[in-house]
Amino acid sequence: MVNSPSFLLGLLAPPDFSARVEEFRAGLKVRESAPHVTVKARSGLSPDRSWADSARGAVAAHPRVTLSIEGARTFPNRSAVYLRVHSPDAVALHLRLLDALRPAHRFGYEGPHMTPHLTLVLRRRGVDVSAALQEAQATFADLDKAPLTFTAREVWLMRKPGPGGLYVPLEAWPLLD
Repeated sequence: MVNSPSFLLGLLAPPDFSARVEEFRAGLKVRESAPHVTVKARSGLSPDRSWADSARGAVAAHPRVTLSIEGARTFPNRSAVYLRVHSPDAVALHLRLLDALRPAHRFGYEGPHMTPHLTLVLRRRGVDVSAALQEAQATFADLDKAPLTFTAREVWLMRKPGPGGLYVPLEAWPLLD
């Protein structure tokens, strides 16, 4: 069986902050996808990229996205340790993409209730989520006092080669100026 790539659309963190996230991950001896905030998960984003023109058009019609990155949290199901992201703009872009793409099936976390976030560590074999959360809360405590606010000027098409792979930025799509 041939493994197909999967895609998502995301907003990249600023380079200096991404380096801080990667340093944190290295300290835990984990590798994860490039630091990003997902605005469209992989549902409906088929390997043939037949959806790309519609998605690119939705992105081009949407204004730049302001995000504020806050301190570390974990989801109730403990599937990941993440940095909370406050961004009504990212949710609006997410909804625009859902409307443009109309995926036949979508994940339960997609829609107006989506939780913008930047994943630090996913739960998997060998990862102690409680310890990772504690370490993340200490490392990123400054963000609870003074969130990092920035404006994304582009959405990145991100590609994962197959199961067990990591999402990496493939192509930048500019947002409306």
